[in-house]
Amino acid sequence: MHSGPVISCRDLRHSYGEKTVLDGLTFDVEPGSIFGLLGKNGAGKTTTINILMGFLRPLSGQCRVLGEPSNDIAPATRRDIGLLHERFIQYDFMSIEEIERFHAAFYPKWERDVFYDLVGRLDVPVTRRISRMSCGQRSQVVLGLIMAQTPRLMLLDDYSMGLDVGYRRLFLEFLQEYVAERGTTVLVTSHVVQDLDKLIDRMVIIQSGKTLVTGRKEDFLDSFHGYRLPRTEVTDRLRPTGHIANVEHSAATTSIYGYLAYDEMRAALASAGVAVDDLTEMPMDFEDAFIGITGKY
Repeated sequence: MHSGPVISCRDLRHSYGEKTVLDGLTFDVEPGSIFGLLGKNGAGKTTTINILMGFLRPLSGQCRVLGEPSNDIAPATRRDIGLLHERFIQYDFMSIEEIERFHAAFYPKWERDVFYDLVGRLDVPVTRRISRMSCGQRSQVVLGLIMAQTPRLMLLDDYSMGLDVGYRRLFLEFLQEYVAERGTTVLVTSHVVQDLDKLIDRMVIIQSGKTLVTGRKEDFLDSFHGYRLPRTEVTDRLRPTGHIANVEHSAATTSIYGYLAYDEMRAALASAGVAVDDLTEMPMDFEDAFIGITGKY
């Protein structure tokens, strides 16, 4: 049995033509954790998942999954990985009960009751064909198939796609219980970052292939701050620097995000010629902080 990080990526780099998608991505996922791989559309999340699964070889860098090189994972090890890949499901001509029996044959640790515990909450007959189900219902079937595998590692790429708020809440509660009971390791990506606030322990936030944040979510929230002050010609000239991570403007105000506490940010702005009498700190939840560091656009 492998010990150490379940996933270990070092200096991953990848491009599509002239477009750089990953530019030195480095992170570890520890056993039993729920890890968030976060970023906006096009940030490189799905490319990273493809590298982890061995579907794509990076231009440079190293990646190991369950102790094995990601481009050479043994078949037996693959059975310990549950993958949700952008709602992907095969054989949608099958019914719910048929697809459960089909998948069960490939996984020695299959747990039928886990599948039906989750899928049974959809309140549809098990004879219903997958092709006749809604997008959210199909996603729930895929999640049930993954959990029934009893994998050591789950890779959930945009699990929330197609799920309404009720289904998302159901799945998140089910996943937390599942992880607490079994010690499964999870890497999750999502565009609905507010759902992840109570779910993930550690994370990496990427943008344009570069790492913006890595580490514990709580450490990020404790150290990252947002401030607001009236918009002026001087604030229009502010740019991200070492102490300012991002600057956003509305019609009347300028919002500044960074890693300086109030008095430190006040002094830094004053030294740049900004009037700081009306500087106020904004309370931020996880979604606010995520938007603050990645930008609204």
